[in-house]
Amino acid sequence: MPVLAGGAESEAGIPKAPSDERRPGAMEELEHTCPQPRLTLTAPAPFADETSCQCRAPHEKLTIAQARLGTPVDRPVRVYADGIFDLFHSGHARALMQAKTLFPNSYLLVGVCSDDLTHKFKGFTVMNETERYEALRHCRYVDEVIRDAPWTLTPEFLEKHKIDFVAHDDIPYSSAGSDDVYKHIKEAGMFVPTQRTEGISTSDIITRIVRDYDVYARRNLQRGYTAKELNVSFINEKKYRFQNQVDKMKEKVKNVEEKSKEFVNKVEEKSHDLIQKWEEKSREFIGNFLELFGPDGALLSVTYEPTPGTPSNTESSCSLFPRGEMSHSDSEYSA
Repeated sequence: MPVLAGGAESEAGIPKAPSDERRPGAMEELEHTCPQPRLTLTAPAPFADETSCQCRAPHEKLTIAQARLGTPVDRPVRVYADGIFDLFHSGHARALMQAKTLFPNSYLLVGVCSDDLTHKFKGFTVMNETERYEALRHCRYVDEVIRDAPWTLTPEFLEKHKIDFVAHDDIPYSSAGSDDVYKHIKEAGMFVPTQRTEGISTSDIITRIVRDYDVYARRNLQRGYTAKELNVSFINEKKYRFQNQVDKMKEKVKNVEEKSKEFVNKVEEKSHDLIQKWEEKSREFIGNFLELFGPDGALLSVTYEPTPGTPSNTESSCSLFPRGEMSHSDSEYSA
């Protein structure tokens, strides 16, 4: 495979492969000393100026097909991804995960643009550059962070960091007077596309905050922030605090209603149990009564022995009338 030469450039300004003329023994004398991918996650990723690639061995220009086969074996494939990374979120992390896993042995360098450059070409950020640098350092897929990354990649920048490929989503990125700032990278065969994550972006997050501004302002006032810190006027501060008091009262009423409902449910359950037990006892009482006094009851089969003064062949069944009362047939017998 051809070797990158510092002075050889393509029409697009990207280093190209020179002729086969090489210094005799150059490959034998120099070994690759490029930093290797992180194997442990016990520390954040280093900055490029702390661990820049000082390897003096020639870097072979790779094709995407060759890199996917795992070549070269003596060094990792150096993949570069850049961005603003404001309010670092899962969409950023997924893009970096894709860039990291493009090839079997990848070393992921991430460039983060400074505040000055970002404010000039894109707009104000929520997080300052130091916060954005630190967010990237603590992403598990990142091996190295490049501070103050350029808005448009130059041949000098690519050569300095010995970048093999650039990873970014394939949507043309128009900025700084260009229809696509990655056009020359694509033409040089160094561009590898990643997929965007739908439904999540920094702009979406900021839109949610702006849309629900009152909610977040009230929340932070409750948490002890001052109106001055929130840039809230005196009138709005009083309005938010009053709304917070109203919400507290609503919450108390809601809690009372829930407790009352819970109490009523318990009473209903107990009442249902009592009624069910009463019905069972009532059925049991009625059944016992019918067993004793019903048409086939046990008491009707009981007869009295003859008493003095009555015929011996006369039998009388047990009367069901109260003491002192007799049936019509008993009255006639007595007469």
